Amino acid sequence: MRPDWLLLSGALACLLAGCSRMDRLSIVRPTAERGDYTHVGQRYEVSDKDQKTSPIASADLVAGAAGLYQAGQVDLAERQAREALRRDPASSDAHTLLAAIANSRGDARAAGEHYAKAAAIAPANGNYTNNYGVWLCENGRAAESLDWFERALADPGYATPVDAMANAGTCAQRAGLPERAEANWRRAISRDPANAQSLAGLANLQFERGRFLEARAFVERWLGVAPNDQEALRLAARIESALGDKVAAERYLSRLQSIPRSGPPATRAQ
Repeated sequence: MRPDWLLLSGALACLLAGCSRMDRLSIVRPTAERGDYTHVGQRYEVSDKDQKTSPIASADLVAGAAGLYQAGQVDLAERQAREALRRDPASSDAHTLLAAIANSRGDARAAGEHYAKAAAIAPANGNYTNNYGVWLCENGRAAESLDWFERALADPGYATPVDAMANAGTCAQRAGLPERAEANWRRAISRDPANAQSLAGLANLQFERGRFLEARAFVERWLGVAPNDQEALRLAARIESALGDKVAAERYLSRLQSIPRSGPPATRAQ
């Protein structure tokens, strides 16, 4: 049974600062929330003498480590997660937390190793296979990632299949497979009509194809979800310019300019 604290879905991974909405992938992030766990973030005293600690205790260690990670105590969180892994080498949750820690330090290679191990331990678990797919896509292996999203979708217990569908669309586009990208994005919005990642992908795709009326329809839906998304407003202005409606284009640009520069664009929390 996968712990509740790992099921915070929809936190977004962005490859580069300023990347477009369609480039952001949904990945399961570690969180210390557990419905039956009331002492999240507590520091555990770990000792080499505790050789016979059960996997249940290991799960509690990982939950506590996630709380420490969220509190910014990354070094302590890492030590505690590694102790949890020592106690239970088959803990996909510990590997997932260590992957997040490695990512926070810019160590993509180590993060990938942990995501891969988590997926190898629980190959039928959609959370872990989606996460590894995201890592592959973000690290130049977009085509290879697609199979992992399909594995996530094959898990009947996977709580957020729309995330994997949207991710599959984004990564298929990166892999040079626009038809497959479109199919996955449409699949996602058939389940969640307000999925911003897929609406963004479809709006950009139709614009690139010169299908400006279809692009307009998708960008309007995107803006309905995230009215202040700067990337959406820029694309909307380009679409209206391509359609010859300069007044509408200027209106979108005016909205874009009115957004305070000090904060990020408002986007839909997935």
